[in-house]
Amino acid sequence: MERLKIEDTYLLTPAVHEDDRGAFLEWYRADRLSDLAGHDLRLAQANCSVSRRGVLRGVHFADVPPGQAKYVTCVSGSVLDVTVDIRVGSPTFGMWQAVELDDRTRRGVYIGEGVGHAFMALSDRATVVYMCSEPYNPAGEHGLHPLDPDLGIEWPADVEPLLSPKDAAAPTLAEAREKGMLPLYEDCLAHYAGLRAARGAGAGVAHTQ
Repeated sequence: MERLKIEDTYLLTPAVHEDDRGAFLEWYRADRLSDLAGHDLRLAQANCSVSRRGVLRGVHFADVPPGQAKYVTCVSGSVLDVTVDIRVGSPTFGMWQAVELDDRTRRGVYIGEGVGHAFMALSDRATVVYMCSEPYNPAGEHGLHPLDPDLGIEWPADVEPLLSPKDAAAPTLAEAREKGMLPLYEDCLAHYAGLRAARGAGAGVAHTQ
């Protein structure tokens, strides 16, 4: 597991054990993620998204607190998975990073609370599953336009993007910032610190029992 260039995002490249029967891998390891992030991923909801080639979902994010951390992998086909730092005040505000997730490498991405997330299906059909730290809360969920030229995300030129009406009507990064929609970096840091403190308190209780 390795840190990506945007703080509070991580990439897992699992060891895939293959033979004539098929393959086996550990697609998620809570202990390794906790060691890097300093806190556990609370599993509150698990989602499955099936998309045809060109479908572009995102850039999605949630209010912090509580936000919604995600652990994402592609179990069938391939997608270009993108994280965007939209935390106002972050040293990497406005930066994005793309990683291909597919059913060959079986890689997974962790996206911390307050970081934006999007993906585009590259294969004829792609199935993405992701675990979330909080249940879906429509009032606290937001989006940015994934084709915002100021964000400048480099989506594949040979794939025609297909957006939902909601994503197509989403504001740009500048518009969302002007409206006060974006999470503040200081609020995210305070939230992460609370999660780490809770993990430490839990470890202390377990140690004394």
